[in-house]
Amino acid sequence: MFPAKPTSRSILFTATIFVLLIFTIYVTANEDPTVETDNEGVDSDLQELIAIDEQGGGGGEEQQQGDQQKEAEVLSKAQRIVLELNSDNARRVIDQNEFVLILGYAPWCARSAELMPQFAEAANKLKDLGSPVLMAKLDAERYPKVASTLGIKGFPTLLLFVNGTSQVYTGGFSGEDIVIWARKKTGFPVIRISSSVEAEDFQKKYHLFVLGLFDKFEGHDYEEFIKAATTDNEIQFVEVSSSSVAKILFPNINATDHFIGIVKSEPEKYIAYGGIFEKDTILQFLEYNKFPLVTILTELNSARVYSSPFKLQVIVFADSDDFKNLIQPLQEVARKFISKIMFVYIDIADENQAKPFLTLLGIEDSENTVVSAFDNRMSSKYLLESNPTPSNIEEFCSRLLHGTLSPYFKSQPIPDNKEKILQVIVGKTLDDLVLSSPKNVLLEVYTPWCINCETTTKQIEKLAKHFMGVDNLVFARIDASANEHPKLQVDDYPTLLFYPAGDKANPVKLSTKSTSKDLATVIKSLLRVKKDVPKDEL
Repeated sequence: MFPAKPTSRSILFTATIFVLLIFTIYVTANEDPTVETDNEGVDSDLQELIAIDEQGGGGGEEQQQGDQQKEAEVLSKAQRIVLELNSDNARRVIDQNEFVLILGYAPWCARSAELMPQFAEAANKLKDLGSPVLMAKLDAERYPKVASTLGIKGFPTLLLFVNGTSQVYTGGFSGEDIVIWARKKTGFPVIRISSSVEAEDFQKKYHLFVLGLFDKFEGHDYEEFIKAATTDNEIQFVEVSSSSVAKILFPNINATDHFIGIVKSEPEKYIAYGGIFEKDTILQFLEYNKFPLVTILTELNSARVYSSPFKLQVIVFADSDDFKNLIQPLQEVARKFISKIMFVYIDIADENQAKPFLTLLGIEDSENTVVSAFDNRMSSKYLLESNPTPSNIEEFCSRLLHGTLSPYFKSQPIPDNKEKILQVIVGKTLDDLVLSSPKNVLLEVYTPWCINCETTTKQIEKLAKHFMGVDNLVFARIDASANEHPKLQVDDYPTLLFYPAGDKANPVKLSTKSTSKDLATVIKSLLRVKKDVPKDEL
């Protein structure tokens, strides 16, 4: 699920001591004097699930103590229901139980630590629901052979074993996501509600669900609804036969039979389905409507967002305080593009989520609000370069939707090339200084991380001095990691391109393995003006 991270024995030993130290301090601080500390009567295979949620949240000493007490209760409950696997019991547990959901983790893995509390929450909920799923975890770092046998290749990994055969986990990574996925895969794709009390209780537990209203739980339409519920991996489906019960869950429902709608906890809360009752059509409706008007990207939902069917995405980067003022007008804009454009917010201070996108746009150091867009059909990116007001964002989105928005190509600031024998080209100057220049141009395309680029650059500097007396020849270089242009598509670095004065559309690629003397010979032949070419040796 995530690539494994190799570690030395010393790192593993240090990490293990560190975890044990924190755990010892934690248990000591939260120990209930009425609870016995020995483990008599408890199955030796059942051990405590280390699921400490380290997310901070200032709320005073009482709030902190309350959170710690709640956390301790979760840990205590998880201790009784999550099985710790090892080399002795793993195969036996899988063979003797119909359903086993296993979390493969490593003590040093940050993502494993993030998933642990969610796994603990899911374990508690599934137990309360009477689920037949046995929840287990395996320290894959400590038991690598067992992990390899089970198919755990990265950390963390979730696998469901059904009668001994594994299934890859394809759900989300919150506690609720794990519960929904596990129930769907173990024969409970839909919850049936028969009374108003049940409906009201259900509303308190689920913030996203699909409602199906059928007078009878049979027939083609109902069967397609069940197929969709079984196939979907993320959303809880609920079925009712009473229109009065349905109105509790979906107040503005008009139908009395054969109705499907999705309910979300946001301003655009209720969306009714208007298509035919076919599994694939229902699932397509859900794919385009399950997200909120503006999705806040996190580690837990990132995989779901990246795999969404939306080809057009508008991504807004802002700090959390600015976003509080922007969220409402942004939702109003998003409402006008429902099912057409996906709107995503990323905290600009989030290194893991924001920086890769901002680097792609060439503005990784930006601290101000950024509005960007991506068209995944053409791998094009766009940037709102005016103030991010609601009206400007709406116009930006409209032009994106209608294909009239110009793609964005990142560029460094325009440099001062006065008295430089080797001109520095950036994305914004490639047209003027290379493609539209009346002169011949030899362009070196390089990147800072390229191993061989430094040697090539020294050659080009030497050649530039050698041909200094040739008026119709310019030597230049461009950093491809920081500059883009639609007519400069290079994947290999360094690359040398000679743009003839009379045919800029067909540059000649020169060998970077040639000696300076050989390159000089090639350049002379391309210039075809021997009288202007210097005759001294390189």
